[in-house]
Amino acid sequence: MTQTTLTTAQRDRAAGVLLGMACGDALGAGYEFGPPLPDGTAVYMKGGGGFNWAPGEWTDDTSMAIPLARAAAAGLDLRDETVLDDIVAQWVGWAKNAPDVGIQLRAVLSRTEPTASAVRAVARAHHERQGRSAGNGSLMRTAPVALAYLHDPAALAEAARLVSGLTHYEADAGDACVLWCLAIRHAVLEGELDVRIGLPLLPADRRDLWESRIAVAETSVPSDFARNGWVVEALQGAWSAICMTDQTDATHLRLALEAAVRGGRDTDTVAAIAGGLLGARWGASAVPAAWRRIVHGWPDLTAADLVRLGARASGTETLARFDYAYLATSPPSYATRTMTASGWARPGRSMRCRTRSTRWSHSAGWAPLRCPPASVTTLRCA
Repeated sequence: MTQTTLTTAQRDRAAGVLLGMACGDALGAGYEFGPPLPDGTAVYMKGGGGFNWAPGEWTDDTSMAIPLARAAAAGLDLRDETVLDDIVAQWVGWAKNAPDVGIQLRAVLSRTEPTASAVRAVARAHHERQGRSAGNGSLMRTAPVALAYLHDPAALAEAARLVSGLTHYEADAGDACVLWCLAIRHAVLEGELDVRIGLPLLPADRRDLWESRIAVAETSVPSDFARNGWVVEALQGAWSAICMTDQTDATHLRLALEAAVRGGRDTDTVAAIAGGLLGARWGASAVPAAWRRIVHGWPDLTAADLVRLGARASGTETLARFDYAYLATSPPSYATRTMTASGWARPGRSMRCRTRSTRWSHSAGWAPLRCPPASVTTLRCA
């Protein structure tokens, strides 16, 4: 795949796509299937819910995105049928033991051999039998597709629709993935939120329909979209949370994700969808430290893994540092010296993990540190 040369700010935003998605997912996990919450209700990454998630654990939304991100990180073309075969095989293997797999996804992934052509045929048969197949299950996982095609919006639109069509035959699902992926691409490259940027790459006879749907989202609140298991209302709920959160600095990410969760019902998916775009706009550095420290999930990954994976998927090297100068917020205080899964190196310092021989150091900015999950690690000047 062609690589795109990114600035420091763009690299941070690219790294924020997967991390923002996973944090939205984990934030909403404990509230899934619940009713809308009043404005101002505190929202926590508390775990629990119908599937007894651990605090910070992501659900099927992010889990299904991981094979896509890994393929992109390996430089593979997501339009290649053999690449899609491998992704489908990973989905099928994951679904066998996953606690939470959507009804439509389980129907498609469990009824045939694990190849792209086979699941695509089952997805079409499911649509013809049910008369519809526009659940939110392809939109929830689509974010990493954007990172693979930052250099080529037309190829991105094609790949987003192909990946959606593996499990969701209906046009609404493919359209939503195209729009959201192109919005993520635009946010990474330009630092702007614009979900209409992808309208020209939809079929001409569907553009007005989606323009009207976007307009409705911009004059509504997330709780207005009670059927957010439908891909259209999932997108509208996510975009509404983003638009109706009146904030112009990096705290927008946290506040909009909390608003998405307060919308109720399919909270993890709507917040995951919103998180991918918010991470693309504000970057990995905007994700609250309390979330970064505990977010984790299948297959045994943490926030630091997602940052590296997002960086590679976008065609850049693993981030060694973040430039916070363009953000209105600051990283956590160096005063915290005992941590669990991650920490922060003070500028100009070298730090050593008690349970590893590895050192992390750099001369400017703040660098993320990763230690073994679930261990208590003391960091000290080396």
